[in-house]
Amino acid sequence: MAADSSVIRDPCSAPAALPAHVAIIMDGNRRWAAARGLPQTVGHKRGLEAAKAVVKHASGMGIRYVTLYTFSTENWKRTEEEVGFLMNLVMTHLRAEMDFYRKNNIRVRFLGRAEDLPANVSREIDGVCAATAGFPGMCVNLAINYGGRDEIIRAVKKLSPADIAGLTEENFASFLDIPDLPPVDLLIRTGGDQRISNFLLWQSAYAELYFSSALWPDWNGECLEQAVADFAGRERRFGGQ
Repeated sequence: MAADSSVIRDPCSAPAALPAHVAIIMDGNRRWAAARGLPQTVGHKRGLEAAKAVVKHASGMGIRYVTLYTFSTENWKRTEEEVGFLMNLVMTHLRAEMDFYRKNNIRVRFLGRAEDLPANVSREIDGVCAATAGFPGMCVNLAINYGGRDEIIRAVKKLSPADIAGLTEENFASFLDIPDLPPVDLLIRTGGDQRISNFLLWQSAYAELYFSSALWPDWNGECLEQAVADFAGRERRFGGQ
């Protein structure tokens, strides 16, 4: 039975079998539209609706962190028209959904290479992150112009000689885009492909992987619950056995 997504539980009270951090590669928007003879833009809009539904359901389940692969460093290779549409979609969505974040106590954070984004998109990201910074509920991390390798390289460039001398796996995380972001417990990819596509490489070292054949616009809270149920049935040993 699906959980009541209208109930917002204390994230700190989540049961042990519930992943604290779920990362999602939202793949399949364009294929979803093509299969229906629709423009790609319709697929991206439906994908945005799916993301909102899944985020709300995750919040109701008590999941503490959700990271969404919104736009990768490789996505700039797409057509100028599609990239422009996606940037505008991100910008207008952030502005339009403040009531949703407020109602559900959702804190929004950003990871990625901010300096390469259009200035108006960066302003909207900064604005929503600042406006939601004090919200006590689930954290939604938007990976925009993000690549896992790029994040690691940018982190390395922040290191001083003294940092390098005392570097450990634990303190290296403090140089990443969101220093206090916990490791990924469950990494989900929709759309049928089985790869992680340069997403959260450091944070996903021991993530459980879940691949779904369903295209992202068809995803909903029930799909998320199925993925979490699969996660709950796994034994995580972290190399200890």
